[in-house]
Amino acid sequence: MTRLKKKVKDEAVGQAHRLPAVQLGSRSGRPTIASLSKLPSAKPHFVEPMKAKLVEKPPATGDWIYELKFDGIRLIAVRADKKVSLLSRNQNDLSARFPEIVEAIKNLAARECVIDGEVVALDDEGRSSFQLLQALKMEGRKSPVYFYAFDLLQLDGKGLVGLPLEARKNVLEKLSGDADDPIRYSGAIGSDAEPLLDEVKRRGLEGLIGKHRNSVYEPGRRSGVWIKLKCVQEQEFVIGGYTPPQGARKHFGAILVGYYDKNKLVFAGKVGTGFTTKSLSMLYKKLQKEARYDCPFVDLPSKQNGQWVQGITPSMMKKMDWVNPKFVAQIKFAEWTRDGKLRAPVFLALREDKKPTDVVREGY
Repeated sequence: MTRLKKKVKDEAVGQAHRLPAVQLGSRSGRPTIASLSKLPSAKPHFVEPMKAKLVEKPPATGDWIYELKFDGIRLIAVRADKKVSLLSRNQNDLSARFPEIVEAIKNLAARECVIDGEVVALDDEGRSSFQLLQALKMEGRKSPVYFYAFDLLQLDGKGLVGLPLEARKNVLEKLSGDADDPIRYSGAIGSDAEPLLDEVKRRGLEGLIGKHRNSVYEPGRRSGVWIKLKCVQEQEFVIGGYTPPQGARKHFGAILVGYYDKNKLVFAGKVGTGFTTKSLSMLYKKLQKEARYDCPFVDLPSKQNGQWVQGITPSMMKKMDWVNPKFVAQIKFAEWTRDGKLRAPVFLALREDKKPTDVVREGY
């Protein structure tokens, strides 16, 4: 992945709309921007991450740049003097989990900053893997993690969200570009999506994030000026129950997952593969604490073309264990079926960085 980025580094963001020169190494040791005083004042605080809209193909028009899509945990890093917080999308503080990233941000040449990025674990092929990241936590193993920084929202008392993307990345690159691991600057790898997608697919990477070159940062919004192109079908789903175990398996057979549509939990399918003995036990203990008597899915049981959906009959419903929709699972799958269910779903890991009510069917 790093080699891919380096290979196309010369295709990174151009010169238009850049700020006046950003210089490192002022007397205070912080970046200085000639026009910093003209920017609005802002204190370092959590900013709800801007969201990318899932699209099937790259836009044919517009001035776009593309970055690698990571398979990790989105974090907003907030530094105020020597205090650093690493906040997930739902504002869980993960600083204690990633102390090496906290220390690295403390060493950046800034008194205050708010950075948008993603913490990842890399496999032997250099590919980011959320499953590996969660396995490291579950098994208590120590393995290198990296914080890929891709946007800068605040710097030394000034807010940058109203600046064009290109200007923000220009400042971020100078702030973090020379930083040592685990901080890595995530720059643009090109502006022509088709050959980039071919290379990403060949390397087995997640996909691409496309961003309009002049886009401002829109906290919490999915306006369409940021897009994601996936090479792997994967998204979050909410767990609403589980089936009884069969054969030699302990704890449960499959989890029942869904997504929210107009504030109602819609059933998406049964997921029975991807679990290890340890993850089965861990998840079962969590689910038991959220047990409930009634089914949380709005559309179970139901019939399509005269058949019970996924074979879940009214009598089988009585054998299911239902849980409050509090847990979010990352699921990989082959495709959506015509009747709106998951084909060949595989459990990857639990997500603790997303609210269940924020889970919707992507690209629908």
